[in-house]
Amino acid sequence: MITPVTAPAPVTAPAGFSPEDVELLRRAEDILGRVWVHGRHEVATALRAADGSIHTGVHVEGSCRRSSICAEGVALGTARAAGIALGDVVSVVSVQIKPADTFRIIAPCGVCRELISDYSPDATVWLTAPDTDEVIAVRALDLLPEKSRRLW
Repeated sequence: MITPVTAPAPVTAPAGFSPEDVELLRRAEDILGRVWVHGRHEVATALRAADGSIHTGVHVEGSCRRSSICAEGVALGTARAAGIALGDVVSVVSVQIKPADTFRIIAPCGVCRELISDYSPDATVWLTAPDTDEVIAVRALDLLPEKSRRLW
């Protein structure tokens, strides 16, 4: 088991972050800083529901890869188990520890984009733009142009 030798450097909260989004960022960093194991638990997510509650998740890697569960899916499941209704997630932040022992805000994978947009299409998803390295806010549904919409 490999763990960071020192606490990773936190992300400087972007100017567009509300105090509530900064809290999400810090919660995700705190969780990942405590449980990070290379190749096993490399991403943590914190999301906020409309009622102000925060729900978290950590990536759980499986030995056959296909059994892996992303942090975003764990956080969504935690929120749903707490009684949060469809559409009630308002903001999502996921972090990863990079090799230089710094946190980085990351974009959800394709499957997580589907999940977030299925459950809360209008949620704000914070991510680092690959071309500019700027942290930006994107509406969940806009992460998947021309997404097939399923009637629940």
